[in-house]
Amino acid sequence: MDASNRPSSDEAYGPPSYSRGNESSLVSALKTLLFFTILMVTLPIGLYFASKSYVFEGSMKMSSSDSYFYAAIVAVLAVHVVLALFVYVAWNEGTGTPKGKGKHD
Repeated sequence: MDASNRPSSDEAYGPPSYSRGNESSLVSALKTLLFFTILMVTLPIGLYFASKSYVFEGSMKMSSSDSYFYAAIVAVLAVHVVLALFVYVAWNEGTGTPKGKGKHD
């Protein structure tokens, strides 16, 4: 039997395994997604109640119905800011050079 006709050990045992580089980029992407998910839930809700209580009703002495309206606008703006930041980070995540790999001399 000729050795050149046998499949390599990688081909014989199914799909290729993922390298450490792929695993670290997957973990990095999941950490980024988890961070922005938590930020998307907590920031708008926190800003809604904080701006309603302290800014609009406390400092500006607005009525309750007016403060609901303006606090909702603050929360919606926070959602848009978090979403824009997520798109920016996700867009630039894969474009940087990996650590330890710079210009070759």
